[in-house]
Amino acid sequence: MTLHLAIAEDPLGRNTAHLDTMHEGDIHGAFGTIRMADPDGKQNLWGRLMIFLAIVGPGLIVMVGDNDAGAFGTYTQAGQMYGTSLLWTLLLLVPVLYVNQEMVLRLGVVTGVGHARLILERFGKFWGAFSVVDLFLLNALTIVTEFIGVSLGLDYLGVPKLWGVIAAAMLTVAAASTGDFRRFERFMMMLVGGSLLLAPIVLALHPGPGEIARGFLVPGVPAASKLSDVMLLIIAIVGTTVAPWQLFFQQSYVIDKRITPKFIGYEKADLWIGILVVVIGAAAMMAFTAVAFRGTPDFGHFTDAGAVARAIGAKAGHAMGVLFALALIDASIIGASAVSLATAYALGDVLSLKHSLHRKVTDAPMFYLVYGGLIAAAAAIVLTPGAPLGLLTNAVQTLAGVLLPSATVFLLLLCNDKAVLGPWVNSRGLNIFTGVVIAGLVMLSIILTAAVLYPEMSADVILGILGGGAIVTLLGCVVVLLRKPERVDRSGRKTWRMPPLDRLEPATMSRGRRLWMGVLRGYLLVAGGLVLVRIIQLALNHPAVGGH
Repeated sequence: MTLHLAIAEDPLGRNTAHLDTMHEGDIHGAFGTIRMADPDGKQNLWGRLMIFLAIVGPGLIVMVGDNDAGAFGTYTQAGQMYGTSLLWTLLLLVPVLYVNQEMVLRLGVVTGVGHARLILERFGKFWGAFSVVDLFLLNALTIVTEFIGVSLGLDYLGVPKLWGVIAAAMLTVAAASTGDFRRFERFMMMLVGGSLLLAPIVLALHPGPGEIARGFLVPGVPAASKLSDVMLLIIAIVGTTVAPWQLFFQQSYVIDKRITPKFIGYEKADLWIGILVVVIGAAAMMAFTAVAFRGTPDFGHFTDAGAVARAIGAKAGHAMGVLFALALIDASIIGASAVSLATAYALGDVLSLKHSLHRKVTDAPMFYLVYGGLIAAAAAIVLTPGAPLGLLTNAVQTLAGVLLPSATVFLLLLCNDKAVLGPWVNSRGLNIFTGVVIAGLVMLSIILTAAVLYPEMSADVILGILGGGAIVTLLGCVVVLLRKPERVDRSGRKTWRMPPLDRLEPATMSRGRRLWMGVLRGYLLVAGGLVLVRIIQLALNHPAVGGH
């Protein structure tokens, strides 16, 4: 289908800041095309629906991609260990997911420049390099966990691991290497549809609606459970649901899809649908896993998603176990694709390389080399005998938890930078909410770092960190509310775009902001370094941990 729309020209005559010429032009979505040069007619309900179908994709892909192999492991672990008692954590994460991803999609459509490049331009070379190195390391480990998920699914299906992993890697690389954005998005949307494989499992195991409602609406810690263990699992849920790669992926993907401020409302609707799908999927996994293990000796003793598939098969029939294994493979492939693409986009942005799915391999070789190289390396690690796969999975969750606060800090600062967003900058209410989110993430990050270094950390210490952090957060909110809000002219939003990077006003950093950035830098270096040392120690002491 072809939609006839036009975007008004910028009345100021400024060029956009896009770093790749392929990021401008017609929108070629999975389910429709929007021609930018055609006359703009008045849209009725049917026309708006057609526009939405052409725009839909980025929000769904980033959210469903978040329900990847690591999420399968984390959510089913919660169900096997504690039943449905931690469902409330998902409900709390809904506004966090929306606020984070709305800010990056706003940055993407208004600036035309990826997240990593904006950090480099506005905060300097150190933070630009840190964001890319941090992203590259964490994403590389995450992609390994995706292929661990593929191998677990193949094992249940009885498919040889070698050929199955190679086939999955080749399919993932081939889907992105056609030089046709629409083909890639259709492939990803097909994988998004694959998440519906979980629906028959829910129907077969039929967890009670009352139990699910109670788990969602009544927060609490499972009875007779160790607080430190529950907190680490909650942190894992947060880390797998709100991951740093999502910020980089969605901002760059909406740019590559050529979405402009005119269509931001449609993209927000796409994001809400994606959030709904990811929360329903996560809740379904917790609930049917709880039913599958309830009353068995394995309840409370999680191993991996492969054991969950076997438990589902034993409880509801082999066909349901097969569906879970297929859903796990599907989720792992969409996760590997999205995370690899986020990394390739970020490097392309920072190094000013051609970086668009609209380009063929011969036209953007480095972009596709990063994408394919990450997937090939991850597949090779998973196929290596004795590789510490379980340790790598734990490392991903731990590092994501430690580094996530910094990603959200930069996001908040960028969304208050008038040179970058002009009339699109955050409101005061959004800043307060995001500040509270950052404070919560920092508290969880401190607890996680301490727990890695001191596994026997007591409940009193955890409660002390949470209580102290809550007091500091409350005082910070009071200080912000007492300040007179700065007025922002919101007129002309639909035609305002960030000017090219070389025309941007220089970034200004107050003394207070420099101080807090220095504190953040020190914390990340110390916490990240200590966690890495601990992971290396575990690897040296248990070289075959997690091998399959």
